Amino acid sequence: MEVVMHEAANPTEESESVKYNSAEKSVTLMQEEESGTFSRPPQQTIDLQFEDIKYTASLGFRKGTKEILHGVNGKFPPGQLIAIMGPSGAGKSTLLDILSGYRIRGVSGTVYANGFPRNLKAFRKSSCYIQQDDRLQPLLTTAENMQIAADLKLGPEVSQREKTETIEEILKWLGLSKTMNTKAAGLSGGQKKRLSIALELINNPTVMFLDEPTTGLDSSSCSQCIKLLKDLARQGRTIVCTIHQPSASLFQLFDQVYVLAAGRCLYQGSTTNLVPFLNDVKYPCPQYHNPADFVIELACEEYGPEIIDTMVATTENGSSVAYFDKEVVPTLKRPIAGGNSAKTSSDDESGLQATSSYNQLKVLLRRGYIKTKRDQTLTYMRLMVNASVGLMLGTLYWQAGSDGTKVLDNYNLLFSILMHHMMSTMMLTILTFPNEMSILIKEHFNRWYSLKMYYTSVTLVDIPVSIACCALFSTIIYYMTGQPLDKQRFMMFFVISMLVVFVAQSFGLMVGAVFNVINGTFLGPTLSVPMMMFAGFGVTLRDLPGYLYWGSYISYLRYGLEGIVGAIYGLERETIWCPDDAYCHYKYPKKLLEDIAMKGDQFGNDVIALVLILFFLRIVAYVLLRYKLMAVR
Repeated sequence: MEVVMHEAANPTEESESVKYNSAEKSVTLMQEEESGTFSRPPQQTIDLQFEDIKYTASLGFRKGTKEILHGVNGKFPPGQLIAIMGPSGAGKSTLLDILSGYRIRGVSGTVYANGFPRNLKAFRKSSCYIQQDDRLQPLLTTAENMQIAADLKLGPEVSQREKTETIEEILKWLGLSKTMNTKAAGLSGGQKKRLSIALELINNPTVMFLDEPTTGLDSSSCSQCIKLLKDLARQGRTIVCTIHQPSASLFQLFDQVYVLAAGRCLYQGSTTNLVPFLNDVKYPCPQYHNPADFVIELACEEYGPEIIDTMVATTENGSSVAYFDKEVVPTLKRPIAGGNSAKTSSDDESGLQATSSYNQLKVLLRRGYIKTKRDQTLTYMRLMVNASVGLMLGTLYWQAGSDGTKVLDNYNLLFSILMHHMMSTMMLTILTFPNEMSILIKEHFNRWYSLKMYYTSVTLVDIPVSIACCALFSTIIYYMTGQPLDKQRFMMFFVISMLVVFVAQSFGLMVGAVFNVINGTFLGPTLSVPMMMFAGFGVTLRDLPGYLYWGSYISYLRYGLEGIVGAIYGLERETIWCPDDAYCHYKYPKKLLEDIAMKGDQFGNDVIALVLILFFLRIVAYVLLRYKLMAVR
């Protein structure tokens, strides 16, 4: 499709035509080299229409609201590659979010699919949404990313052989076959964008929404990406993209354009009819000028604000189909009031996910295992840190646990151990989980898996690493510092340490699920200060004022310290060895327990308290995670 421009035979346009032809050739050569084809027309086509769409955004507490979209209308027919254009702040991404179903709060108006009011749950089964940033699992290879997507997005009726054939076909067609063993982190920008598209093509969606698919790509990669999308549209899909300001050669690749300015529709129709439209509104496109650039200039009010009202009135804020191609207009259906909305795409009202909960958990655990095996921060560096800190503290407090003159030093060591378990585990989760959130938001919205199965997999995958790290640290520190060589005491020491690790991890997950890295890094340690204050270290529990004593019941460090002190100095421990020429005030363990206001027989209660706090924080973290997923919509 060509864009009609004034004096089409001028040299500038010839150069633009050369650019377009070279882009076409580069894509063709890429596909020929791969010798792959992808021809999987969707089971049905969807004619997407919307009427009187308004979106009102909150400006913050007591700051009121602002209407971003002002009753826009539109029609996006199947088999078309459609661009939503407009200057920054025009409402492009907001409209795309609403049409995809990603944004549901503050929205009014009606979206129709094939003439019926859209059933969002059914519609989401036939559509996908690819965000602007490429949200890929960086530690997985191209083939592994595709296999995970296939196992999650294709039902049990699809055999493994069929999945493999589908994956190979898609990767060949997108020119990614040579990157099958390359980790996603090592792909170029264009390859990442094509892999994002490939992942969603697994289940052959009918409608595809893409937010700024050309962002961060060079001109050649942009042309390749848009050409691939156009080929997909030609198979019967409805493909809608937002794009800021395309070049003339890129603009030619789109079939239809929808122009927004300040939340209103300036133009809707084919790209070839844009120039005639501009003539009709008495603002003709200048010679040698890219119509896409010129219409953006108009939308930015560079030629005055009155043209905006004229264009909106001419297009009836998106209701008019006067500038559609003739072969497209007959396919448009008038919206039908009422009716069975399930006819939009599917009569199946079961869960949104394609596979069972068991399969989702199995696949997510497999993915988690691969990531854990390759993650230098969460696995290898974590093991090294635990080993090095254990050796450092072991050297500093060498044999302090068996020396009656160093009982207070040993008590300080026990609290330092809890601090290590708390801070290292909590901060690691706070720093890493927000990065995982962006991937979770994309995959969960595109129906890869349920939040319950994702949360369960995250909980289970980290257990072996946490146990290994804690066991390594506990073994080093326990024997280097000369703690009682008693199997029961060591197991009590290890169990308390392990529970503190899990509780701190849950606390970090709770913070990381809601806040970004910067806010979480500040909030995590800040909220940990009261935990330390109410733990009974520095200020004993009996010295706490009555109005603050309640804090000791919610401090997991209090139960951790009491449990670990009980493991070392409880169980009626015998007199601690004391040099003949030294005075050992705490050679009798009972004396220490009396002075720090702790009992040596509370281990069982401490374990129960820590387990209850662990379950509470895990439940709260899940609720906050679910809230965050809904809040972004």
